Parts: sequence; structure tokens; C-alpha cells
Amino acid sequence: MSLLSSIVPIFVVFSLFQHQFIPQIRAFDVSQQFLQIAKSDEVFEWMIGIRRRIHEHPELGYEEFETSRLIRDELDKLGIRYEFPVAVTGVVGFIGSGEPPFVAIRADMDALLMQEMVEWEHKSKVPGKMHACGHDAHVTMLLGAAKILKDHSHLLKGTVVLVFQPAEEGGGGAIQVVDSGVLENVKAIFGLHVSPALPLGQVSSRSGTLLAGSGFFEAVITGKGGHAAIPQHSIDPILAASNVVVSLQHLVSREADPLDSQVVTVAKFQGGGAFNVIPDSVTIGGTFRAFSKESFMQLKQRIEEVIIGQATVQRCNATVEFSSKDKPFFPATINDNKLHEFFQNVAGNILGPTNVKTMLPLMGSEDFSVYQEVIPGYFYFLGMKAESNKKPASVHSPFFEVNEDILPFGAAMHASLVVNYLTELQGSETRSEKHHDEL
Repeated sequence: MSLLSSIVPIFVVFSLFQHQFIPQIRAFDVSQQFLQIAKSDEVFEWMIGIRRRIHEHPELGYEEFETSRLIRDELDKLGIRYEFPVAVTGVVGFIGSGEPPFVAIRADMDALLMQEMVEWEHKSKVPGKMHACGHDAHVTMLLGAAKILKDHSHLLKGTVVLVFQPAEEGGGGAIQVVDSGVLENVKAIFGLHVSPALPLGQVSSRSGTLLAGSGFFEAVITGKGGHAAIPQHSIDPILAASNVVVSLQHLVSREADPLDSQVVTVAKFQGGGAFNVIPDSVTIGGTFRAFSKESFMQLKQRIEEVIIGQATVQRCNATVEFSSKDKPFFPATINDNKLHEFFQNVAGNILGPTNVKTMLPLMGSEDFSVYQEVIPGYFYFLGMKAESNKKPASVHSPFFEVNEDILPFGAAMHASLVVNYLTELQGSETRSEKHHDEL
């Protein structure tokens, strides 16, 4: 073998290596700067202002009209094209070439029906409504990512789709976004949720099943009302409903595999309004959750059987309703395996490998799972626990607080994931084409 013939293959391998990996390295290099950009006084203060405006004016699912207007105003200022309305109040923006491939990042917009108990300058100005789940921060971080991406649009080897989604808290907003067709050509979608339990700047997720599938049920148990002093003349629906509640707990403790986590919780019990009157009916309701479709459907079947059966034993009638337009079923949140490896690489590059954790599955649910049924998707938690806050309030608590130092981390993570995804996707397609040419 001549010296030239031995050098040529080495040169070809080096050229291929250079062609395949230099674009990705450049994207990673820039993504490391995204966090510094997001932390700059200009961007950080801008995000804080947006988050506080949203927090002061919380809106429930499909009522996010002012939140939507704020988002559109900011996108207009940034010169970002968008579609509106999507799913009633939702906004979907586009940054990049406007051509394939497409990758999406999503933020939910809606607040909760609860009174804020945190006393601070920017407390909710709407009685009985509060951003107690961090959706105000989610919207802000996605707008922060949009600002970064717009300034670095030359790096986008395709198009980023910004999904500002309404009605995550049980309203099925993700279902309407999918049904709108706006995500039809999207290759992957990423989403995050703030976590008061994780230290600031730390992320946690896992490959495969992350969150449970969830459903709601409501039952009306009807008997015969009467005077509490002469119960023999009545048919007591409160007694029947009490037996139902106890029996429903046996579905998990005695029918479910202990290694297959499931939950049945009765969180609503309404009946009667006087101490000396047996009511005609009682309404109960709650949620049930499981990690697999099989277990979920088995729970659904058994919940109905137990409610009707126990009511019958107590001489009552019962009707059971499950999914509704306002409270649809959500499947389990299942992260794509390939996206998990990609996420760990990108997050480790920005935050440091020690700040990228693998978590156990949680029984909470997210309608982000709806996207994952039609698009490869990845969902993760971003920590915001401050060192000074030893016992932060959990989400859905009236004392929940967002540590605003989280905003730059979320914006940088969003921007970095999509820039690197499009770069990697282009690299894989180029390699595939080159390999085809060589054949």
C-alpha cells in the first residue's frame, strides 16, 4: 500500500468528522452564551416585568384574553410572526426560515381558581384567581427564549414554533392545539415546569414514563330525603356515599399490583345543608391516575362498578360520569428515549452535568402528554428553590411563590434545545444524503 493510499482514508474520515460535528459544536458554543444573555440586566428585567404583569392579572382556561394580548404585543415588538387565535386564546409564533424542519417549545398560560395568600407588591389583583402553578413564569420564559432566538435566527436550520397554550389545568388546551393542525409538520416538542423542590438551575426528568395518565369522575347518589330523627322513613344517600368512598380505596390497596402505581382520590363530597335533614342526593367526585392505559381503563371500569354496586346495597341509585369537554382524560406523559439523551447533553452543557438529574415517575399529570401521542416530545422540571427558602410552598398552594431567578435558566434552556435540535437534525439529514450519494 502506498503512502498516499493510506493518507486518503484518514483525510476523508477527518473531513467527515469535521462536516458532521463542527455545526453542532458551534451551536453548543452559542447555547452556553444564551444563559449569560438571559441573565443580562436588560433581558432579565424585561422578563421580570412581563411575569409580574401576568401574575397580577390571572385568567382561567380559555379566558386568557389579556395574557394572550400581552404575548402578541411582545411578539409584535420582536418582529415575530404568529397565528391567533389557536384553541380560543392560544398564540403560536414562528422564528427562523419558515421552512422545514419544525421544532416546537410550549408554555401554558392559565391560572387557578384560588385566592393568593402571598403578600407582595405584585399580588393577584383578581379576587379568587391566582397563578399558583408557575404558568406566568412559563409564558415569560418562552417569550425570553423568543427574544434570544430572534437575535440569533441565523443559527436556526429550520423553524422554531412557539406554542402559548391555554387551559392546561384540566381544560384540555393541548387537545385543541393539536386539533387545530398547527403542529402537523413538527418533528419534536419540548416543555418544562417550574419546581419549588429542586435547587435553582437544576433540571430533572427521565426517559419513558414521567407522569401519570389522569381522569376525573363525578357521581350522583340518590336516595330518599326525610327527617334525621326518623331515618327509617328515608333512604340515606350520605351513608351510601360514605360506603362508596371507603370501597373506592380498596381498588388500589386490594386490586392493583403493588408494583403498578395507581391513585384513586375522592376530593368532592356534597350533600345536605341542615343538621336535621337527610338529603335526597349526594354528589361525590375525584380523580384517578395510572401509568399505563390498561391500568387506567381498569380503574375507570371498577370505579363505576363500585359506585353503582355500593349505592345499590344501600337501596340508592347512582349515575357516574367521567370525561367531559371541561375535564378530558389525559394520557401518561412519556418522554421520547432519543430526546432524553439529547436533552441530557444540551442541559449538561448549559448547567453542568451535576445539575442534570434523573427522577422517579410522579403521579401528577400534564396535558403535554397529548402532544407526545402525535409528536416525539420531552418534558422536564426546572428547579427554582433558593438557598434561603428551606420549605417552599408546593404548586397549587395559595402560598406558592416563583423565584424569579429561574427566568433566565428557562429562557436559555428553551432556546438551546431548539437551536441544537435543528442543527443536529440537519447534520443527520446531511450525513444520510452523503451516505446515499456514496452508494
